[in-house]
Amino acid sequence: MIVQYVRYRVPSELSDDFVEAYQRAAACLSRAPQCVDYELARSTAEPSSYILRITWTSAKDQLEGFRNRDLYQEFSAATAPFADDVEETSLYQRTAVRGDGGSIPSMYDWVGGTEALERLMERFYDLVASDDLIGPLFKGMDPGHPRYVAMWLAEVFGGPARYTTERGGYRHMLTMHLGKAITEPMRRRWVSLLMDAADQVEIPDDPEFRAAFAGYIEWGTRLAFSNSQPGAHPVQQAPVPHWGWGVAPPYNG
Repeated sequence: MIVQYVRYRVPSELSDDFVEAYQRAAACLSRAPQCVDYELARSTAEPSSYILRITWTSAKDQLEGFRNRDLYQEFSAATAPFADDVEETSLYQRTAVRGDGGSIPSMYDWVGGTEALERLMERFYDLVASDDLIGPLFKGMDPGHPRYVAMWLAEVFGGPARYTTERGGYRHMLTMHLGKAITEPMRRRWVSLLMDAADQVEIPDDPEFRAAFAGYIEWGTRLAFSNSQPGAHPVQQAPVPHWGWGVAPPYNG
């Protein structure tokens, strides 16, 4: 992804008109498939100074995609009255230094940390052991397996990166599914039993958490299903996914 910054200096008497113009222009950005997100900010120290930030899927998409489409014409028409107020426009490459702040708790903290996830997985694998459909998949499993899966989920949801440092990270998890030929009914049963276990051990049931939690479980089990099929050629090297409140991991970042 690439980040564009456009710096404006707008006369104070035109500030309302400027914001209105960008509200119209923002509708174009919202419809542009090349646009990831955008934000217009105003300086508190110098109210005439504004900075527009737009994240694009790539520099090529911004230059050859968005700028060559009708949406760009609409965007330009909306912002044209303030073209002479632009002081700088630049594209910046993102670095690996980025993350979330502490104002919003991680899903790991919200669920109750490692203890809650271990309790969840212990109950889940108790249910699995007596299940006729997926129980055979885990026959003879390592007694530490529930703890290891809890360790994986902890890292995914923003907790300690112990699965990476102690278990081998994504690559190790991938090997747990290769060649298993998981069927769709098996995948669905796995999801169903995990949700039953979540209710039984009383992990948070607020809609926001459960929606994000269920989103990851669907995403993860569908990848596991795909990777387990005979002849599958999954990605061999990748980071452990980091899952937030309803946001899938951006591996193209």
